[in-house]
Amino acid sequence: MSVDRVEEVEGAGEGEAVATTAAAASLRYYSVAPGLRLNVRSGPGTSYNIVRVLPEGAKVAIYCQSPGTWVSGYYGTTNIWDNIDNGEYVSDAYVNTGSDGYVAPRCG
Repeated sequence: MSVDRVEEVEGAGEGEAVATTAAAASLRYYSVAPGLRLNVRSGPGTSYNIVRVLPEGAKVAIYCQSPGTWVSGYYGTTNIWDNIDNGEYVSDAYVNTGSDGYVAPRCG
């Protein structure tokens, strides 16, 4: 994912900015499994570094998906990893996409 620009949007909380891209209007947000703080990794697998942790109740946009390490989580066992930002991946086993398969294009 590349962010074309960041702008202040009326109605956003103080200090909040909204990233906009050509595809932003079609993005869908998915809930992370309830009661969890989810590790965000630098690549599609558990051997990649943790770059941040999502708070409980987070929702994520999925820009693309990639095969990686198999993970068993709240929503089953999968090797699908969701790209939620530049260099940021979470296991699809913890994201409620409503599908056992890919819901976004494969990462290039």
